[in-house]
Amino acid sequence: MSDLEARLADIVRADSGLMHVMTTIRSLDIPDWRVFSGAVYQSIWNAQTGRPAGYGIRDYDLGYFDPDTSWDAEDVVIKRVAAAFEPPFRDMVEVRNQARVHLWFEGKFGEPYDALRNTDEAPARFVAPAFAVGVRLEHDDSISVVAPFGLEDVFNLTLRPNPDRPLARGWTKAVTNALGRWPELTVIEPA
Repeated sequence: MSDLEARLADIVRADSGLMHVMTTIRSLDIPDWRVFSGAVYQSIWNAQTGRPAGYGIRDYDLGYFDPDTSWDAEDVVIKRVAAAFEPPFRDMVEVRNQARVHLWFEGKFGEPYDALRNTDEAPARFVAPAFAVGVRLEHDDSISVVAPFGLEDVFNLTLRPNPDRPLARGWTKAVTNALGRWPELTVIEPA
């Protein structure tokens, strides 16, 4: 584990909300799951800027991978996860089968999206390297990390577009939202 991964694990452990979500999800034995995106990078930004754990976190994105791409199968998992939480977490944990994303992404976001082979491939498609971070509480209580672009941008409070995809249609909105809560961010706009 790198120094930044160890720092991330410490930040995650200090965030009671994120740990509650991961402990609960782990107990459900959902296949190939990760909590990623906002709840992870925002926890780092909070730690880096001296804000309290949980500040700015609106939801917990839970990705998992089940080769059954039917809506019915995903709906079963969504309902199972919701039943495992009390409010407010019940409404904050957003569940998506990563095996299904290619079926709806273009219709919702106007961009093509190739099928994924597992959950850990998803963060490489996120809008920015700083957003492309996922964590999982393993059965031995270790925290595993997926960060296809590394963790430097997120720890350095740097937002830049994902270099491996066209500029996301939601880039400006994502930047505006992030700066509204963490004005310390440095934004590197596309050339």
